[in-house]
Amino acid sequence: MEATAKARFQRGSARKMNRILTLIRNKPVTKALAILDFLPKPTKMTIIKTLKSASANALLKVGKAKITQQDLIVKYAAADGGPLMKRFRAGPRGSASRILRRTYHIQITVATKENK
Repeated sequence: MEATAKARFQRGSARKMNRILTLIRNKPVTKALAILDFLPKPTKMTIIKTLKSASANALLKVGKAKITQQDLIVKYAAADGGPLMKRFRAGPRGSASRILRRTYHIQITVATKENK
């Protein structure tokens, strides 16, 4: 049994988020949450919210009596690039310099241990 949660249009870089997501792939959800709690990165909060949402979706799908959060494993976790916001700032000699504000989409899928 699988359940998915997505966080879309988050501000930041997908490359930096994928470095954090590699730490929690193929780990139990409780261990992944413990790893994220002690990680010294401020961008971990969107991953924690998405992971908790995915596990809540799994518990709602099957029922709380049948599985618990300890039975779930992070099967898939990835961050893809989203749309770029293009902004301009004053450059040298009256010209303009372009600034790209990046966004990303996170997708986390949790599954029970036998479906891994």
